Amino acid sequence: MKTHRQIFRSSAVTGSASIINISVTIIKVKVLAVLLGPAGVGIMGIYQNIMNISSTIAGCGLGSSGVRQLAGTAGDADTVGIVRRALWIANLMLGFAGMVALWLLRRPVAEIVFGNAAHAREIGWLGLGLFLSLLASAQTALLQGLRRISDLARVNIMSAVMGTAVGIVAVYLLGERGVVWFVLTAPAASILVAVSYTRSLPKSQLPYDWYVMQRQWQAMLKAGIPFMAAEILNLATQLAARSFVFRQLGIDASGYFQASWSISMVYLGFVLGAMGVDYYPRLTEAINDHERSRQLVNEQTEMALLLASPVLLAMLTLAPWVIHLLYAENFAPAADLLRWQVMGDILKVVSWPMGFIILAQGRGEIYLITQFIWNAVYIGWMALGIHQWGLLTAGIGFWVAYMVLCVVVYGVAVKLIGFKATKRNMIFTLVLFLIGVVIVLISNISSQLAYYAGLAATLAVGVYSLQRLDHLTHLFEWFRKIWKA
Repeated sequence: MKTHRQIFRSSAVTGSASIINISVTIIKVKVLAVLLGPAGVGIMGIYQNIMNISSTIAGCGLGSSGVRQLAGTAGDADTVGIVRRALWIANLMLGFAGMVALWLLRRPVAEIVFGNAAHAREIGWLGLGLFLSLLASAQTALLQGLRRISDLARVNIMSAVMGTAVGIVAVYLLGERGVVWFVLTAPAASILVAVSYTRSLPKSQLPYDWYVMQRQWQAMLKAGIPFMAAEILNLATQLAARSFVFRQLGIDASGYFQASWSISMVYLGFVLGAMGVDYYPRLTEAINDHERSRQLVNEQTEMALLLASPVLLAMLTLAPWVIHLLYAENFAPAADLLRWQVMGDILKVVSWPMGFIILAQGRGEIYLITQFIWNAVYIGWMALGIHQWGLLTAGIGFWVAYMVLCVVVYGVAVKLIGFKATKRNMIFTLVLFLIGVVIVLISNISSQLAYYAGLAATLAVGVYSLQRLDHLTHLFEWFRKIWKA
């Protein structure tokens, strides 16, 4: 139970930060939706995707590999200092090169994504976001690798608030021309805040040794490039999906897609974020002990399901209200899409803890294969079904892709560490899956009946989750101590 309590504490810290970030994101996107409508939200999503893809390519996976190296050497101050120095210099050089490259390629990128060069200037400015993103990545990787969970949470909160405030002002003053600045404020705020926390961390007192630095870069690149390739594949698929929707269904449909995607990605941050911040470094330290690794994966899976399941079912049930609340009434077509994406999120919560086994072992080639399978299923489903089912194809494809990925990743986990899911986790996952299917089917018959059935299921699962959390972490006792204090 000690591990369960640790997972809960880290989830509570990152979860609190995520709740604030979600609230800030709601305000930010709500303002954008009201000021510019679905078209503005769709353009924002495409700009963000371009910036993320380009920064991923330029970064060569050093953020992920840097976290792994820092986690493995956290007890050696000199080595940590060398890795920190190597990570910063590498990101500085790669970020500058990437910024220049994106500016030079702004017209071809615009023509590929939008079909014309009308947005070329804005895409060129996204190179600045690329540069700032890599500098921020070097700082957040340091905090994550050293498991400075509270500091990382503060960075996320403060940068979200700062970026949102400036971004809203830009859109208010400039209209649609301000969307690109709306996107750029996020990495700018992140680097400013992150540096204020990392500069107080101990630095290496060893003199610069470029041979040692070169060895660090080689090690990070060897581990990072396969992960970079996998991330590029994911982001390219997202961009292809957005471009596909934009071209086939129009700019408003692109806005609906972005709305559903954003909600699906953001609201699970309080659970999935904790995995990256705390669980990944812990699993990396224990990965050579297969018995301990299997225990960590099962414990993390159970805690993720307990924390996420009530939110998943509530989102599934209240999807139309959520879309209306977070965006606007004219975003209503995104509700059905969101329901199918939430069905995929149920499986995503289950697959992530197993997927970190591959990352912790540094098996980049296997990780790339698993991500290729997910993306191939997702984009293939969209290509085959968009003319028949329209925008709903994106949600169904998301669900189908995660069903396939779960099976594949489970098989890989069995091969790598002899993993076996606990009976409790398997039953809980099956129950959630079946409840989700029932809610989606009922919603096609009667929206009112779907609300009643979904809220009843959410309440029942919520009560079970609270009772199980109390058994594992003594949650109620902790609340009583806070109340008495």
